[in-house]
Amino acid sequence: MASQLKVNTLTGVTTAGSIVVTGEGNSTTTSLQQGLAKVWVNFNGNGTIAARDSLNVSGLTDRASGKYTTTFSAAMADTNYNCPIGATEGGANAFNRAGGASSDATTSSFLNTWAVDGNGTPVVADTGFVSTTFHGDLA
Repeated sequence: MASQLKVNTLTGVTTAGSIVVTGEGNSTTTSLQQGLAKVWVNFNGNGTIAARDSLNVSGLTDRASGKYTTTFSAAMADTNYNCPIGATEGGANAFNRAGGASSDATTSSFLNTWAVDGNGTPVVADTGFVSTTFHGDLA
């Protein structure tokens, strides 16, 4: 019979906000808090931008074609967080686009998406499906 643990709150014994999980093979440990996304968003970057779903996001701003700002509900502790981004133009003939995010502020991040023009040159362009996560420490 499988065991089941149900709790509303996990608190570390030594440090309340620090819980260590033993990794695969029992040879390493990982901080549970460090492994969690602190902010994430999936949004439509075409036309009037709108979040499909998100965590810890208070707003999205369309700065220009292919240029967006994600504003966090709770700030990051510093600007040393990680922010990978994925961008795809959807539909029956879906194709990937490049994306980049900037971690130069604790309360927001700039996101840019690119497509390739007819000459093979990357150009900043709106994208229908933009998804990004932010990993690091909250303030």
